[in-house]
Amino acid sequence: EVQLVESGGGLVQTGGSLILSCAASGLSFDVYAIGWFRQAPGKTRERISFITGSDGLTWYAYSVKGRFTISSDHNKATVYLQMDSLKSEDTAVYYCAADSVALRVGVFPPLSGMDYWGKGTLVTVSS
Repeated sequence: EVQLVESGGGLVQTGGSLILSCAASGLSFDVYAIGWFRQAPGKTRERISFITGSDGLTWYAYSVKGRFTISSDHNKATVYLQMDSLKSEDTAVYYCAADSVALRVGVFPPLSGMDYWGKGTLVTVSS
């Protein structure tokens, strides 16, 4: 059974930092692109960052570029999202997701239709 388990969410003040983790199990890490979406209250889900398990290729949404850093530990099959300079608009539920279908045909980052999703972790940024 494939599982993506997020951790690290919580309450932080504006300008602060958090590190989210996504522990993947039951899948071959190297053939997946794994990353993060977020959904703020009343808004649509937003794709924010992805990394390929094989070679560490990364992608960031414009809204987080320069503030967030995605990385992975192949041995632990875990993807991290270092979030710095947090703003109130970063408040959302953050979901880990994994894709292999799009990556297999050379599409990165994946657009939608992810293979697997985590249950999400809440990040609240207070002013």
